[in-house]
Amino acid sequence: MYSPKNWSIFKLKDLFDIETGVDLIYGDLEDGEYPVIGHCEFNHGITRYTKKLDDYKLYDHTKTISLGDRGTFIAYTQPQDFYIGTRVKALTAKFPETNIYVLMFIATCINLEQYKFCYGRNATNKTPNIEIKLPVNTKGEPNWQFMEDFIKEKYKKAKKRTTTKIKTKPDSLDISDWKEFKISDLFNVKGTKTTKLDDLELAGPGMYPYVTTQAVDNGVAGYYSIFTEEGNVITADSAVIGFCSYQEKPFSASDHVEKLIPKFKMNKFNALFIVTMLNKENYRYSYGRKFNQTKIKDTIIKLPVDSQGNPDWQFMENYIKSLPYSDLI
Repeated sequence: MYSPKNWSIFKLKDLFDIETGVDLIYGDLEDGEYPVIGHCEFNHGITRYTKKLDDYKLYDHTKTISLGDRGTFIAYTQPQDFYIGTRVKALTAKFPETNIYVLMFIATCINLEQYKFCYGRNATNKTPNIEIKLPVNTKGEPNWQFMEDFIKEKYKKAKKRTTTKIKTKPDSLDISDWKEFKISDLFNVKGTKTTKLDDLELAGPGMYPYVTTQAVDNGVAGYYSIFTEEGNVITADSAVIGFCSYQEKPFSASDHVEKLIPKFKMNKFNALFIVTMLNKENYRYSYGRKFNQTKIKDTIIKLPVDSQGNPDWQFMENYIKSLPYSDLI
């Protein structure tokens, strides 16, 4: 594919109209079809779905990028029109050539600037002047067509690699008969041994994940030749937003990573079901209200139950297996 030789620097304020999100009290929102983008690093920043809000602006997803700009610095395109909450900015394209593919390209370029920002150095007031590099045409203007074609080509390759054999649609979930369970009744909650990155790099690359508090890539920041923890557990970030993930293999961990050791026969399918339920609680936690061991143990989640009122592990496993792409897990 043709690759442009020339790239130029552009400020975000020259490409986008930039608006800041308002305080949305998630607990007051009614469930609905419109995503609410919060300041989190996974699921495209979507914290929940709500009904249409008359008093808040609904952003056009074909023209707008969401950007978490405090603590978390991450840009996302969205699959449908959306609302933004606090600590989030909406970047609406000023250029008429915009479409979802161009926005995906630009969001990737914005995310290359992540290393400049952290909890101690937020992007809040700096956002308009953030500079990104974009490919340009012979006139020195952004090469929108190249950006669109580049992303479309990536989509074609990804589709070939990730074709699912599952063609049926899963049944809708009826949660009316589900029951509440406390995490401490299902798991033993313990800390992990903190492994320094220097020790891992000294040991060298290998097959064992290094699990951190990041909320992307299943929390894994690399693979090394040593491990300190056994697999088939759920890990939880106790430093930032309480992101949980399933770890099938033995692993090592950074600071502030807790582990949930099952008291039942857990496999990767029912574990993924539980992880989804746990991550629905992320909105309750932040850097100032950590998901520590006490809060993990006291967390209550709803689960499907069998005829005896116990968690229906087989149903959970079967449901995950019925989802498209579950054959690639």
